Amino acid sequence: MKAIYIERYGNIDGVQHGDLPKPHLQPDDVLIQIHAASINPLDLRVLEGEFKAILPVKFPFILGNDLAGVVVEVGDRIKKFKIGDEVYAKTDQTGAFAEYAVVKASALSLKPRNLSMQQAASLPLVALTSWQAIVEIAKVQTGQKVLIHAGSGGVGTIAIQLAKHLGAVVATTTSGKNADWVKALGADIIVDYKTTDFEDVIQDYDVVFDTQGGKTLEKSLHVLKRGGRVISISGPPDSNFAKTINANWLLQWIIPLLSWSIRHKAKKRGIEYSFLFMQPNGNQLAEIAQLVESGAIKPVVDQVFDIANTKQALEYVNTGRAKGKVVINMIQGT
Repeated sequence: MKAIYIERYGNIDGVQHGDLPKPHLQPDDVLIQIHAASINPLDLRVLEGEFKAILPVKFPFILGNDLAGVVVEVGDRIKKFKIGDEVYAKTDQTGAFAEYAVVKASALSLKPRNLSMQQAASLPLVALTSWQAIVEIAKVQTGQKVLIHAGSGGVGTIAIQLAKHLGAVVATTTSGKNADWVKALGADIIVDYKTTDFEDVIQDYDVVFDTQGGKTLEKSLHVLKRGGRVISISGPPDSNFAKTINANWLLQWIIPLLSWSIRHKAKKRGIEYSFLFMQPNGNQLAEIAQLVESGAIKPVVDQVFDIANTKQALEYVNTGRAKGKVVINMIQGT
């Protein structure tokens, strides 16, 4: 099958387009013919080897985390899905930048009926990340105040809509040129990070959803009320992450040390710090599909590229200028 893959860690120049073996099914697996996939900043970090010490990959490694397509084969134990079903998923075994992928049935959902394959492929990683942060960890309630960093990014665009749907007052950081756009998504308060320090205008918030890490994460502690919570996908990992990846005993000891400083600072202010390592979840994708079909959440697609132009698409995502998601057509002419 055709696939986009790497044979070693490096940069976008090392990304290859060629033939690799078609994946094989296990009894709990579903084989999907992929129609569209989307790019996440995570894909760039993986190919650069940022996680190789903690989450090494086997080469050749097919890139891609998000897919939408059609079921073409099901494992012996599968009852929930059938051949011909249109589905979407965050990958849990093989990469999404390929003609076919194998996904556990537990990670799979029927795609929203009102979306194209390209729109559906833009959602899984960012929607699951937003759901697990805002619904599962923060348990956001009506009337709470939520700050979402980088509101024009892939995660931010969905997180704003989800938090607003739950009845929160939503603030976000973005550049001034995107202010009207993120307001249309549901943001109540927009802070232009190029001209204003968000901590000067945001106070007494219940939740901060951090997608930036570093100084942004540190400053976020100062805008939360006592008893508030900061959830980060870019900050240092904690002990829950070590357990999730089944780290060996040494990493079980080392990984929590990486977040000791931020957890200590948060605790002194009566704030809880959580690192989110998003997990594939078909049941959550099914709930997200219902929100999409009701109009509560709309996918945000910046550009669509053909598979032959995948390197160009990766370069564009690497600029950090994408508004929402960048999608790749895996089937020519769709």
